[in-house]
Amino acid sequence: MHTITVKNIPTEIYQKLKQSAESSHRSINKEIIACIEQGVGSQKMDADIILSRARKLRSKTASFKISDKEITSAKNAGRL
Repeated sequence: MHTITVKNIPTEIYQKLKQSAESSHRSINKEIIACIEQGVGSQKMDADIILSRARKLRSKTASFKISDKEITSAKNAGRL
């Protein structure tokens, strides 16, 4: 098992977490683990879906040609 320390949790978030833990009959630690599992578990990514979205975006932007000079200028904007 690993240990993580979380610092500077806003009071309002801590209170919500505490209430959720109480209503679920869990400790705050177990409630935090449940929240992390839910957050990480819902992030499953399917490579085919990602590629499909990328291809759709590419087809929508294919007519917009940007030169290297324009890209460099945009990157350098505001760096002065």
